[in-house]
Amino acid sequence: MTASRNIELADRLSKMTSSSTLRVLQMTERLRAEGIDVISLGAGEPDFPTPENIREAAITAIGAGFTKYTAAGGIADLRRAIIERMRRDFDADFGMEEVIATVGGKQAIFEAIAAIVNPGDEVLIPSPYWVTFPEVVHFCGGTPVFIDTEPEDFQLTAEAVRERLTPRTRLLVLNSPNNPTGRVVPPEEVRRIVELAAERDFRVLIDDCYLYFVYPPVEPFSAAGLPPELASRCMVTGSFSKTYAMTGWRIGYALGPAEWIKAMVTIQSHSTSNPTSISQYAAIEAFAGRQDSVREMLDEYRRRRDWLVAALNEIPGVKCLLPEGAFYAFPNIRGLLSGDLPTSRALADALLEHAGVAVTSGSAFGAEGYIRLSYATGLDDLQRAVERIRAYLDRR
Repeated sequence: MTASRNIELADRLSKMTSSSTLRVLQMTERLRAEGIDVISLGAGEPDFPTPENIREAAITAIGAGFTKYTAAGGIADLRRAIIERMRRDFDADFGMEEVIATVGGKQAIFEAIAAIVNPGDEVLIPSPYWVTFPEVVHFCGGTPVFIDTEPEDFQLTAEAVRERLTPRTRLLVLNSPNNPTGRVVPPEEVRRIVELAAERDFRVLIDDCYLYFVYPPVEPFSAAGLPPELASRCMVTGSFSKTYAMTGWRIGYALGPAEWIKAMVTIQSHSTSNPTSISQYAAIEAFAGRQDSVREMLDEYRRRRDWLVAALNEIPGVKCLLPEGAFYAFPNIRGLLSGDLPTSRALADALLEHAGVAVTSGSAFGAEGYIRLSYATGLDDLQRAVERIRAYLDRR
């Protein structure tokens, strides 16, 4: 390639950083390519295969020739399947103009924020947070305003939201079950938060990515099922990636007020055109078909969770709460930080280099002094990983 002068990038990128979770994945792949044995607890990707009935639905769609463009907001059959699933599970009431199918849950979140956030608007984000939330706000010219939930054991409350409100507050981003902590906001608290949104005239974006991955006695809950006068304050986004092990299929959805959805469809029509046609037909089967695979995955995640959290709490200097949902452990590792390991990023890098275990630094999620370990991997690997971590710490 011919050498050229440095490219002057758009100002909107000046505050954005690349994904820390993808950084860990890239480092892991590089080390593995060099022949180094690395156990990855960094990525939030189910280790289960996509269920067979979903794969078969995609094969059938290909055979039937469903390989062309679709409507920008998704095919009618998929949007109906999403509406019906929300009606059946949460008694939610949505029309066809109030739902969109997207290229993964991440695109639904991006479009929802881009559709209503103007430069200078403030967006409330509980901390710890999924790494993408503040970056999308920055891209849209908004200002992230963080709500520190650590003092409440990572539990968000309506009162904590109220304390951070200003006249510039436009949106609150709520993720429950939470990535990275696994905490679940109780239904009654979600309702109080949305009632506050109605009182103070801001909107709520709810990321339901891990909606169905909650551990008893907690039960799945979605704000989509709130009374219409409250649900109308919300945009509920979801994904097929985690629940059905469909990360590579890139298919998600959102439900919310028709005007907000219409704006998202406009954005989508000029960015991706439409979600992949084949993935849409697979997603219909995911929501409408048998759900035994979801229960089997959840049972296995709970088994791994119980073992991993107990094992982490046996390590001196480590304290870990029991996650109520998702598939991440988020231990406090401040007791391990000193000298040449002053930060969670330094510890994460050391574990990768010296122990062959990939984890994600808590600082990536706005929580210095923590690390995130994904247990979306086999129990044997989890056990080997903890053994390596303990051995490394004992050597120091």
